[in-house]
Amino acid sequence: MSTLRNQVQLIGHVGQEPEIKTFEGEKKLAQLSIATNEVYKNDKGEKVEETQWHRISAWGKTAEIIEKYVTKGKEIAIQGKLTHRSYDDKNGDKKYITEVVVSELLLL
Repeated sequence: MSTLRNQVQLIGHVGQEPEIKTFEGEKKLAQLSIATNEVYKNDKGEKVEETQWHRISAWGKTAEIIEKYVTKGKEIAIQGKLTHRSYDDKNGDKKYITEVVVSELLLL
């Protein structure tokens, strides 16, 4: 059960071309966002479609696969862990980021 403590699975469409960064030792980072859609009926019986955007990061071999095969609009499935981080922007304001760090990727 310990492997299920922080696990996220999403299927969605890529919102923009992935951003690829290469670091020392040729280690790669891919950053992108994906949209997931949920459709339900509200209390009046009207169909409602809700889109959620998710920030995604992938390292190493997974980033290389994203660089080669993933483009805007492509449907992908990812599995990973939810992470939170913060940084100070150029104005000194603290910014907070929540993202999914990918451990598994499936091209659909």
